[in-house]
Amino acid sequence: MGKVQLMATAISNPGYGYGRMAHMTLSPYAGFRMLLVHAHPDDETINNGATMAMYAALGAQVTLVTCTCGEEGEVLVPGLSHLASSDSDGLGNHRVAELAAAMKSLGVSDHRFLGNEVVKFRDSGMMGTEPNNRADVFWQADVDAAARLLADVIDEVKPHLLITYDEIGGYGHPDHIQAHRVAMRAAELSTAWDIPKIYWNAFPKSLLAIGIEEMKKVGSDFFGAESVDDLPFAKDDALVTAVVDGTEYVDRKMAAMKAHETQIALDGPFFALSNNLGLQIWGKEFYSLVKGTAAVPFDNDGRETDLFAGLAPL
Repeated sequence: MGKVQLMATAISNPGYGYGRMAHMTLSPYAGFRMLLVHAHPDDETINNGATMAMYAALGAQVTLVTCTCGEEGEVLVPGLSHLASSDSDGLGNHRVAELAAAMKSLGVSDHRFLGNEVVKFRDSGMMGTEPNNRADVFWQADVDAAARLLADVIDEVKPHLLITYDEIGGYGHPDHIQAHRVAMRAAELSTAWDIPKIYWNAFPKSLLAIGIEEMKKVGSDFFGAESVDDLPFAKDDALVTAVVDGTEYVDRKMAAMKAHETQIALDGPFFALSNNLGLQIWGKEFYSLVKGTAAVPFDNDGRETDLFAGLAPL
């Protein structure tokens, strides 16, 4: 029985045990630790916002490591266009503040940037663009050197599970690919902790196909995709092994998305999708387990519904 289900059992069955019920309802995930590794501010909210908010609210320690400040991102707020890298180059500092606001919305207090006072990594820009060639960008970083910095975080935090991108970084952004490489290498280099479970973000084709069709009905599109095969981050459903239902926390995710104002337009595809399919479209987040053993509970599709399943607090 999963912890969320156990809470429901305790509440609905007074004889289940007051002491156990009180412990479970107050902080059922106390002692559990999660580490997420992302490339830029906003990636964490889009991919894992509901997951982060739910587990943080239920007592788990949620640690986010962001690899760059997102200096090369677009600026979707006209009044802030001067922040662009081609102008004042102030977007990175602005996005640091956006990330802090987003984490407050999600209830996450431990968020860090990869590096230290001497070593920092700059946003590399989209694949094939000139910023890729700068010496200070994340794409140009030595993987082992960057991974050792992250391994220090792993040794400190001792996470029960790690969440990051797949080997193509979801959609091929160089910083996403590099974040995947660094995260996986850091898990190998950690000397004080062996992470029991590692998950990669996954978006099932079946769900994305529904979203695309619903958007077409209202004369809109989802990132210009005519079909789900146009989306590089769409995964065959068979490769998606876990789902977190954070529907109760989706308002926190949407508030965090709004905090990333320079990156996520209120009239863009993310909010348009929620307007047409309801906020619940963002409440469920999907994963592929690449290290560790899947454990009950499973949903009707055979997917894990609790990422910490099978683990014990240490």
